[in-house]
Amino acid sequence: MSGRARHKTKSDAPVVQSLWRGHWLWALFLVAAIVLIYHRMWHAGFIWDDDDHLTRNPCIIGPLGFKDIWTSSRAVYYPLVLTSFWVLHKFVGLNPLPYHLLNVLMHAGSAVLLWRVLRQLGVRAAWLGAALWALHPVMVQSVAWITELKNTQSCFFYLLSILFFLKADDSEAKPQRRWRFGLGLIFFAMAITSKPATVMLPVVLVLCLWWRRSRLLRRDLAVFVPFFLISAAASGWTIWEQKFHSGALGAEWSQTWPERLAIAGRDIWFYLSKIVWPSALSFFYPQWKIDATKLANFLPLMAVLGALFLLWWKRNGSLRPVFVAAAYFVISLIPVLDFFDVYFFRFSFVSDHFQYLAAMGPLALFASGIATFGLGSFKKTRVWLELAFGAALLLSLGALTWRQTENYADAETLYRMSIERNPDSWPAYSNLGAIFLQNRQVDEAISYCRKALEIKPDSAEAQYNLGNCFLAQGDFAQAIAPYRAALRSQPGNAKTHNNLASCLAAAGKVNEALEQFEEAIRLDPSYAEAHYNLGYILVQLGRREEAVPHLIEAVRLKSDYAQARRQLDELGVPVPPL
Repeated sequence: MSGRARHKTKSDAPVVQSLWRGHWLWALFLVAAIVLIYHRMWHAGFIWDDDDHLTRNPCIIGPLGFKDIWTSSRAVYYPLVLTSFWVLHKFVGLNPLPYHLLNVLMHAGSAVLLWRVLRQLGVRAAWLGAALWALHPVMVQSVAWITELKNTQSCFFYLLSILFFLKADDSEAKPQRRWRFGLGLIFFAMAITSKPATVMLPVVLVLCLWWRRSRLLRRDLAVFVPFFLISAAASGWTIWEQKFHSGALGAEWSQTWPERLAIAGRDIWFYLSKIVWPSALSFFYPQWKIDATKLANFLPLMAVLGALFLLWWKRNGSLRPVFVAAAYFVISLIPVLDFFDVYFFRFSFVSDHFQYLAAMGPLALFASGIATFGLGSFKKTRVWLELAFGAALLLSLGALTWRQTENYADAETLYRMSIERNPDSWPAYSNLGAIFLQNRQVDEAISYCRKALEIKPDSAEAQYNLGNCFLAQGDFAQAIAPYRAALRSQPGNAKTHNNLASCLAAAGKVNEALEQFEEAIRLDPSYAEAHYNLGYILVQLGRREEAVPHLIEAVRLKSDYAQARRQLDELGVPVPPL
């Protein structure tokens, strides 16, 4: 990764020029390679939380809509991604193919932009660096998981922001400089509303300017201010959202600061190891148990800090590119190093999709190293050897990526792979239980839920799924206990309150059932099933006037709700047309 152009011999200069004369052909080649390697996604389905974010999201499929995406908490913290889902749903419904295609094309577009950014920074072997990133198997989770349009879309705008910022810095005319800078700021806002993990972009911009100039000017500070203001606002909102909306609160997020520091050090080396040797990639990695009383657990962090200090000390020498790549890698990972509570950390402190942006640094450095030092002893045939070595490397990574995409064919395949690579993956067992229950294989579903509870007895998800198994069998009395256990671990789950209420009502505990239905509605006012269930129970109790508003609300929220419509019709209440 070097800003200085390498000396070319007379023999290889024409070859290089001819190879890169039509450089946009290389962009098309890169896009085609990505589309080919990810072609299995054309037949893949939805997985894990795609239902919460897309297939059952009331902002996408109703009764809420575009306005609520931008004005309510239902958009979580990435409204621009839900806007993309909302627009696509208007044209294709819930056919998974177009959503997968969008994700792949966003990834391909990001790869081309990464190439352009690296060229703008004067990085050697920029195309190879972008290709290594694009075809690396660690990226599969982000590209194959529809919900992770958060990653691919935010990355696309993130790189556009960097590109226009750098172009603005190159501009001599003030008007051109201003509009390019303005576009960079707009694209940053689009990136951060796609995924707040891009909050570190202002620091990355500082690093880019330092890489170019070796120093920063006082006038640069004013340029960075709006970027840092957007970053600070998004960071504060995301921290609040993760705690009070996503539910990253409680014992599972109660690590002490020494524990968090130890976890952060281990995270960094884990991610780097997966870039260097991408084997045994999994959806759910084991969650580490850190003993902060043992000094050995802090050695990874000490090694990171020591390496960064050494590289900074040698920053003006041959290690300058290594420092920039290492600094970029660590800076980009900061939002996911357990310094801040993230809901996913209850499953694992690491995940492949967390290093989607960060991996660009080490891979660009590796590509540049190949061009700078890798084949220097073969002067006469160096260009062709570089091409052959690069092609072999990309083919190897492409083959690994193609193989990894097979694991994302559907949810069941994904969870079985996770269990194979991590036998203690309790969320995989719990989710398999939910899949078997959906397929009416209740006995198998119960066994998977109980296996999950053997590994993690306080798993709210497994307890909830186990309760659903007993509910499906009509064993209402036995379902009550797991539902209550689920609420002790996760008290704010509207679905659990609703299902517990149904079981309590069937068991004759009507008053307690009413309380649980009301709590479900309080937690989620747009929960149509809870409104109907409460209305139905009130009708049975002869409390017609109290029941009707809930039944009407159920129909309003879910216009094709046949049971609610029939109940209103029996009560003689006018039913809105479909």
